Amino acid sequence: MPKMKTKSGAKKRFRVRPGGTVKRGQAFKRHILTKKTTKNKRHLRGAVGVHESDLNSVRAMLPFA
Repeated sequence: MPKMKTKSGAKKRFRVRPGGTVKRGQAFKRHILTKKTTKNKRHLRGAVGVHESDLNSVRAMLPFA
C-alpha cells in the first residue's frame, strides 16, 4: 500500500492550531501595493482561519496534521 503524502503547497500555506482550526495567511499582500490604500493593507495583516466550507479539502491535503 503506498504511503499517504502531505501536499507540499498546503504544508507551506496552512497551520493547524491546537483547537483543530486551520490558520492561513491573507492574500493580496504580495505585490502591486502602491494602488492599495493603507487601510486596506493594514486589514490584510495577520492570519485568519480557513472557512468552514474549505476545511474538508484542507484536511484532505494535510492528512497528518
